[in-house]
Amino acid sequence: MLSTPSSPAIDLSRIRPEIQALQASLVEWRRRLHQRPELGFKEQQTAEFIAQKLREWGVEHQIGVAQTGVVAILQGNRPGPVLGIRADMDALPVQEENVVPYRSQHDGVMHACGHDGHTAIALGTAGYLAQHRDFAGTVKLIFQPAEEGPGGAKPMIEAGVLENPAVDAIIGLHLWNNLPLGTVGVRSGPLMAAVELFRCKILGKGGHGAMPHQTVDAVVVSAQVVNALQAIVARNMNPLDAAVVTVGELHAGSAHNVIAGAAQMSGTVRYFNPALADVLSQRVEQVIAGICQTHGATYELDYWHLYPPVLNDQRIAELVQSVAQTVVETPAGVVPECQTMGGEDMAFFLQAVPGCYFFLGSANPQRGLAYPHHHPQFDFDEAALGMGVEMFVRCVEQFCR
Repeated sequence: MLSTPSSPAIDLSRIRPEIQALQASLVEWRRRLHQRPELGFKEQQTAEFIAQKLREWGVEHQIGVAQTGVVAILQGNRPGPVLGIRADMDALPVQEENVVPYRSQHDGVMHACGHDGHTAIALGTAGYLAQHRDFAGTVKLIFQPAEEGPGGAKPMIEAGVLENPAVDAIIGLHLWNNLPLGTVGVRSGPLMAAVELFRCKILGKGGHGAMPHQTVDAVVVSAQVVNALQAIVARNMNPLDAAVVTVGELHAGSAHNVIAGAAQMSGTVRYFNPALADVLSQRVEQVIAGICQTHGATYELDYWHLYPPVLNDQRIAELVQSVAQTVVETPAGVVPECQTMGGEDMAFFLQAVPGCYFFLGSANPQRGLAYPHHHPQFDFDEAALGMGVEMFVRCVEQFCR
């Protein structure tokens, strides 16, 4: 049991000695990646670093998949199934505020979501399996670009990463500062929400602030649209179907005595139930159209179905859950109540083949490592890296046997 005044007790005896011995390298790789963050489809340095390590270990791999993706293939010592392991590589357009030796060296770009850790964990898994091939079948490690946008999973699937050999199941993890170090969040069914975005321009008729009868006030129309959009979830949805409609931007007007002739808004729609996809997008437009017609305004609406919900297969989720119970300290460390309205393009892989995406607790408030994801001071407890490798390796051993 490892315990210091600044970190919670972690039972390292559940992590095999060979993976414990990798911990220093995992931290080194993660920090190197953290210093050199790259945005979606620009991960050239990241991909080259991954390829360099794979070459050192003699691991078969392909580079340049969907622009910057890397796919590694590790054969076991006997025939068997094919398990995919996915790790995202990209960073965010965030200016880092952490004062640490490994802070970002790229101005305005930061690993503010833990993808540097995901890449390090997948690399550690590749390095371990390259030396321990006593499993049946094949492990295919998928290093994916552009999860944060515009989305790299779908282009990788279209490039054939789930074929030759065909993947039977896929797993992936997300370091998660919403859970403490030493816990795993895993459940079957919906884990993360669908992500849809909209942008709308309300077109009215501007004029003098003292003469509203000569105008169609885009501010008034927009205000009513925003209020009415909130009623979609409150009054049009089954209360048992969780959903969110959020207007995050609203811009209108140029002076205190001018009635705005146009207004622009944008927002997001989130839900777990795939059947709601067309229902919600149609309802958003119906609300906007109805209010505009009432006031004599018109509108221009752009709507994007970005990512579907992340839906875990029950069989693979149960496998991951059983593995988690052997890695974390107590059964209470496995957290099924871990759903979030955040989205992930891992959803596309889970649409194509059965699989499971899970959360690996990485927060340590005692060390100041509990800032939320996408925050300029985001960081995580690196003890989670070895736990992530152990989770992946045990999943391989359970699935590929």
